[in-house]
Amino acid sequence: MSLNSFGHLFRVTTWGESHGPALGATVDGCPPGVALDEGMIQHWLDRRRPGQNRFTTQRQEPDAVEILSGMFEGRTTGTPIQLMIRNTDQRSKDYGEIAQAFRPGHADITYWQKYGIRDHRGGGRSSARETAARVAAGGIARAALAMLAPDIRITGYMVQIGPHLIDRERFDWAEIETNPFWCPDARTAEDWAVYLDEMRKSGNSVGAVVEVVAQGVPAGLGAPVYGKLDADLAAAMMSINAVKAVEIGEGMAAAALTGVENADEITLGADGQPVYSTNHAGGILGGISTGQDVVVRFAVKPTSSILTPRRTITRAGEETEIVTKGRHDPCVGIRAVPVGEAMMACVILDHLLLDRGQTGGVRGRIG
Repeated sequence: MSLNSFGHLFRVTTWGESHGPALGATVDGCPPGVALDEGMIQHWLDRRRPGQNRFTTQRQEPDAVEILSGMFEGRTTGTPIQLMIRNTDQRSKDYGEIAQAFRPGHADITYWQKYGIRDHRGGGRSSARETAARVAAGGIARAALAMLAPDIRITGYMVQIGPHLIDRERFDWAEIETNPFWCPDARTAEDWAVYLDEMRKSGNSVGAVVEVVAQGVPAGLGAPVYGKLDADLAAAMMSINAVKAVEIGEGMAAAALTGVENADEITLGADGQPVYSTNHAGGILGGISTGQDVVVRFAVKPTSSILTPRRTITRAGEETEIVTKGRHDPCVGIRAVPVGEAMMACVILDHLLLDRGQTGGVRGRIG
């Protein structure tokens, strides 16, 4: 299977399956001299790790990362960095009944139609377990950004579970790390807990919307026409398992605005830099960053593994019913937050390196 890599200069290739012995990533193009160790990457993996509360899958994986290459005396060498995360809590027997039947909502049927072979154990390569490798690669990207652009800060959080949205008037950055939903609205987080408990106990699942913001991104990242920053961000987020829609800035809501409402007015600040009155553009104009916050949202579908019988067909073409057993997230959007952050970090670093190579950081003067 090809096309398991993303990025231009900072390039990430992930490998491994949900129920194989291990999974991981090969990261090529990381600048040399970046201070890095396994603990720095582990910090981000621990935020995604399963089994941490009742609202996520109870699969118990330590997700302990091993760095196998690309390092010397605590710093990157500029050569490929090989990361490995061993699987330790597989229960392949949970998936024995689906070896011949296709689970509705899963990639089972499309993998079979395309390749004529599939790993039915936990979804194999199509499993969200693959995202652990992305988070590990994102840890390297964050370390490189800390050296090259220390003002950049990347934060993800949930803004919606099912039909229930946060109240933007109560948005509090300090709340994000204090609840299991990465929710910036404490009152809504309490409501979500009740709602998701009901969903979990009924054997059902629900979707979510995740927002990721990159603050401190310098103006000038991205390039026309096919190297747009927002195009690469959209592709990166859309590649995450279960993501069905991506928005930049105002997103789909921009269709309901007038030109007067949508245009972000510009004035000159006291420091001689442009100041924008609003950020409907999500920090990107013409595919190039403006210096404002880069804002991306993505919608995650409900977990397709549910206990309600669903009609399906087998490989032999017989109609049947199926119940997906095993350990699954009632809302996979929760653990998608660290994944979205990782993809943002990888894309921002990639475009920072591309810009340095093309322009050397030179910028047009204003005033």
